[in-house]
Amino acid sequence: MDFAKLQQKLGIKFNNERLLRQAFTHSSYVNEHRRKEFKDNERLEFLGDAVLELGVSQYLYIEFPEMEEGDLTKLRASIVCEPSLVRFANDIDFSSYILLGRGEEMTGGRNRPALLADVFESFVGALYLDQGYDEVITFLEKYVYPKISTGAFSHAMDYKSQLQEKVQQNKHSNIEYVIVEELGPAHNREFVAEVRINDKVAGTGIGRTKKEAEQRAAKKALDELNATN
Repeated sequence: MDFAKLQQKLGIKFNNERLLRQAFTHSSYVNEHRRKEFKDNERLEFLGDAVLELGVSQYLYIEFPEMEEGDLTKLRASIVCEPSLVRFANDIDFSSYILLGRGEEMTGGRNRPALLADVFESFVGALYLDQGYDEVITFLEKYVYPKISTGAFSHAMDYKSQLQEKVQQNKHSNIEYVIVEELGPAHNREFVAEVRINDKVAGTGIGRTKKEAEQRAAKKALDELNATN
């Protein structure tokens, strides 16, 4: 595997490239190469899981100062769960670099969700050992945090309900969501939504679906309200 190419793509140069290789080494590969001193990624996965959870927790704590602990926990769980980790791994094409045994390869292990999620956590663990927590945060800032800020996990955090609760503190306020524009061709449509509080535009959002656009508009309105309070 061309790990030099991966490092160049990520903009990261490992001091100990054995750690990087280990992060992508599945136990089935080690079992088939017993004469060589290869280590699988299971211990790195254990470490990376904890480091990733801390990095995401720190980001959510800072970015969502008004969010209650229960909602923070729910949102974090949606970010560090297997389907999300698979998405992160696929975005960086991690599957191309995994070292697998022949049997695992033949049965489609390279694209198995659990295996991809494990590799992403293992990489975080390896990066932490090689370069420290700050470099892990830099990596997350590039590949994970932007997806949180653009609402990729809005299904786990209902901003419309949050906005409704906040606005209901003023009993005479009225909320309305309006789709004001549709962009792009039918096969790649985007919707522009406005949330209006007492007929005044409080936030605008764009999404692939009307619901997603409304959620992002609600988040924008919440951000504005929190900033002025």
